Amino acid sequence: MSEHATAPILSGPELEGMDEYRSVMEIIHAAVGRYADNPAFSCMGRTLSFAELDRLSSDFAAWLQTETDLEPGDRIAIQLPNVLQFPVAVFGAMRAGLVVVNTNPLYTEREMAHQFKDAGAKAIVILANMADKLERILDRTDIRHVVVTELGDLHGFPKRLLINAVVKHVKKMVPAYRLPGAVPLRRALQQGAGQSHREVERAPDDIAALQYTGGTTGLAKGTMLTHRNLVANMLQAGQAIGPGLNHGEEVVIAPLPVYHIYTFTVNCLFLMETGNHSVLITNPRDLPGFVKELQKVRFTAFIGLNTLFNALCNREDFRALDFSRLHLTISGGMALTRAVAERWKEVTGCDIAEGYGLTETSPIVSFNPTDAIQLGTIGKPVAGTQVKVVDADGNDLPFGEPGELCVKGPQVMKGYWNREEETAQVLSEEGWFRTGDIAVLQEDGYIRIVDRKKDMILVSGFNVYPNEIEDVVATHPDVVESAAVGVPDEASGEAIKLFVVAKDDSLDEKTLREWCKKELTAYKVPKRIEFRDELPKTNVGKVLRRQLRDEEQGKTGS
Repeated sequence: MSEHATAPILSGPELEGMDEYRSVMEIIHAAVGRYADNPAFSCMGRTLSFAELDRLSSDFAAWLQTETDLEPGDRIAIQLPNVLQFPVAVFGAMRAGLVVVNTNPLYTEREMAHQFKDAGAKAIVILANMADKLERILDRTDIRHVVVTELGDLHGFPKRLLINAVVKHVKKMVPAYRLPGAVPLRRALQQGAGQSHREVERAPDDIAALQYTGGTTGLAKGTMLTHRNLVANMLQAGQAIGPGLNHGEEVVIAPLPVYHIYTFTVNCLFLMETGNHSVLITNPRDLPGFVKELQKVRFTAFIGLNTLFNALCNREDFRALDFSRLHLTISGGMALTRAVAERWKEVTGCDIAEGYGLTETSPIVSFNPTDAIQLGTIGKPVAGTQVKVVDADGNDLPFGEPGELCVKGPQVMKGYWNREEETAQVLSEEGWFRTGDIAVLQEDGYIRIVDRKKDMILVSGFNVYPNEIEDVVATHPDVVESAAVGVPDEASGEAIKLFVVAKDDSLDEKTLREWCKKELTAYKVPKRIEFRDELPKTNVGKVLRRQLRDEEQGKTGS
């Protein structure tokens, strides 16, 4: 930590082991060498060992090298939910020297067309369920190799046929499509099994993945994450989380999407390197089905985020589970409220360690030490990482003063794909990345996120941060979840509007406003309150304040 009282920089410990791996592929090889017979990934009752994952990803790499004209450095889109095919396709693509473009399976045709064209993807691995969308936009992309997989493809006979038949014919989840020349993944693996793949050397600064940001302003941007970025962040996760993990022994629940950078780095890299077992949950929104999966597994760790922890704790079947082996819960992706953290501890007996990160930082920037969790903070900087806060003019700020959080370290992206100007706006020549989050540095070395810069509400000249309001509202026993946004107001410029999901109809505006007045100064108390059955969320489960703001602006504009 810097001794300069007026402009502190918080620094993590020294990062160890950066010379151990040059690329993501070397992580895979090392994990297979150490943990060949251990379970690596499970999904819907089927488990892949490290050795099986190695063999299947090798088969896919061989097919890519012998049956296509793809060259190292070419981009391949992977559009899959949490299924076993995901690690097989990703690692196979990387072993063939390709750059992985992780793609949200629930994207619209417009979003797919933009991402594939922007990335210059020449190939895709896609779930049959969304192949009809691909058919309609294929001619707007550079894709010339299409691999289609069905949900049950990596299960054994006859379960494979049963899963695929139910999904297609009973649940009607696979719209008809026509993609001439598309190759079924099972056939690609069979053809690859008869070939041997050539190991492709990738340099640490070569791009490993184009990870697209959520596109909160305009269209999504491709974040260039190098092999060095991902290797560094995996090692940083190890130093931060590692002391609380037993290598080769953990059973970790992974309900968040694997295409998202959070799960991608933690489950597909860090937990693989440590020989641990990730249980992929294909559809965590189906809470009854999710809890049934949990009943079958004696899990030791759980990776989630605030809205999911909250939803699970409200279920009797979840509260009835055996949590005797659960010793690690990690939260990221959005702010963890104190009320939810305390409820999770009460239900499971396990504390939640909150971390913080962004797509542009691979993602982990900071993490709460598992033996010294400080609720309400995002922990301390991980190894090899420096953080500081700056004002609107870029001047460094002292402890306790909110400003934009800036990050420097080996996990910070190379830049945005084909967007030099936008890269220059957020990444300085000295390597400092401006996160767009407002934070406070504490003298004890912990960091507290106040809110997103763009979510800040300006009420009569006062800065109001939605997280603070939502934290207070979350402590009300009749509130399930809430979101605060700024709406235009003639008197104060902006006013606070609160959207609330209540447990029942007994909660009213007056009661909730009185509750807020006990904890919040007058200008922070919501002026308007609207009750809803649900709040709009991203696929990761993060509440979409932007959508709520846009709805309100639409009303004023009409």
